[in-house]
Amino acid sequence: MRDFHLPGRSPAYAANGMAATSVPAATLTALDVLRAGGNAMDAAIAAVAVQCVVEPQSTGIGGDCFCLYAPAGTNKVIALNGSGRAPAGASIDYFESQGITALSNISPHAVTVPGAVSAWETLLSAHGTRSLRELLQPAIRFAEEGFIVTPRVAMDWAHVVEKLKASGAAKFLPGGKAPVAGDRFVQPQLAETLKAIASGGAAAFYEGPIAADMVATLRARGGLHTEADFAAARTAAHFVEPIHTKYRGYDVWQCPPNGSGLLVLMLLGIVGGWDPAPDGAMGVTRYHRHLEAARMVYRDRDAFLADPLQTEVPVAHLTSPEYLDGLRRLIRDDVALRDLPRAGEAELPRHKDTVYLTVVDRDGNAVSFINSLFESFGSGILAEKSGVMLHNRGLGFRLQRGHPNCIASFKRPMHTIIPGMVTKDGEAVLSYGVMGGHYQPMGQTWFLANHFDYGLDVQEAIDLPRVMPFAGRVEAERGVPVALIDQLSRLGHLVDRIDRPHGGGQAILIDRQRGVLIGGSDPRKDGMALGY
Repeated sequence: MRDFHLPGRSPAYAANGMAATSVPAATLTALDVLRAGGNAMDAAIAAVAVQCVVEPQSTGIGGDCFCLYAPAGTNKVIALNGSGRAPAGASIDYFESQGITALSNISPHAVTVPGAVSAWETLLSAHGTRSLRELLQPAIRFAEEGFIVTPRVAMDWAHVVEKLKASGAAKFLPGGKAPVAGDRFVQPQLAETLKAIASGGAAAFYEGPIAADMVATLRARGGLHTEADFAAARTAAHFVEPIHTKYRGYDVWQCPPNGSGLLVLMLLGIVGGWDPAPDGAMGVTRYHRHLEAARMVYRDRDAFLADPLQTEVPVAHLTSPEYLDGLRRLIRDDVALRDLPRAGEAELPRHKDTVYLTVVDRDGNAVSFINSLFESFGSGILAEKSGVMLHNRGLGFRLQRGHPNCIASFKRPMHTIIPGMVTKDGEAVLSYGVMGGHYQPMGQTWFLANHFDYGLDVQEAIDLPRVMPFAGRVEAERGVPVALIDQLSRLGHLVDRIDRPHGGGQAILIDRQRGVLIGGSDPRKDGMALGY
């Protein structure tokens, strides 16, 4: 239990239903749906649609999503991949012929065909009880009437003014400036597009005038997209077999590649081989071990993670106890490794924006949902007639012939966004996620260890100061004590303070014995957990 003398927030408690999102409007939307008789999937889709309007820097209908769903009483976890594919013309031959060796974050070639709207329709058809026509109404109102900009959204918006100028998205800079907290922002073109989707379903997005506007916008900038590419994506979202591992007596579930959930299982396999660190959750031993494990896991991500429909990803090897035990044996408590072994071997020889939400309904159905534009405002490319801001997930590709993650026709890039789910004896007990681009596997495992290893409640586990290994250094939030940074430095870590915090998280713990839902929401964002 937290010290009530100190700043902080308590977890939310409720009995009948709960939602945790990164902005209050989305949490309240989800609760409205639950209280009106909708289920967790209905509430999640309504909430994420609102976030696509009121958190435009983080997500949008021009982005991708992934979902884990645990239907009550089924003893199963269902996974959906809603990531988009490269256009048919996107071959490495083309990029080599044009002398293109790297993509800028505002390049049309960084835009894969968005998968989110296809995913929403697919999820509702299989597991919802309400229609898109009904569930999109709150988002339509926020787009049409405007929404009030919240503080974290304003901070992120101000951070990318130059990017929006460079990409030509002037409509997102009224008066040439980013809106500030308390301003109202209206998106009439997006409202009309949402109305069309509400009426005509995913087909209205992937075919007809909306798709034509997106394609024309991209091709005018040199993109390879065609209307046929968009039409083919209408049914591209599909259910996949989730992957999982055991951790402290629980089953932790993830979506399989091309998402980065594999890294969560690898990190847990390494960290789970130690007892909790003797110096506790805020001790240097704990921080050091987790950082060292993450360095090796992210190294493997960059070497192997790709679209399994086009490339073999060695999931079994990378998650095997033998391999992970070998990596753990390389980690010493007294010094940081100077040189890592080669990817896939256990012998020595920048962050983004996303929204994550979770909903649990009165029947115990649990949804873990993540929707993203990748970088802040994605590519910054706005299809002005339809009001759709397009993501830049194609930055996850390599322009390196022969690499498993090399760009190719209809291929999905390596993805960072990952929902999480924990079950016990087949029943969901924790629906959670930690947004934040490349940070997410580190963030998820940090949160899980905070809770299961060190006994922190779900809110405390979200709050605890975060670190991240990146580009040979360690990025530390301001909440990490000076003394701890000094200790990490003495072990050989090169530590930098960061201006923007690492990601943001949401979680709902399901206490089935007492019939209670316990929610946490990240103070690094504007949102909240709330139930009834």
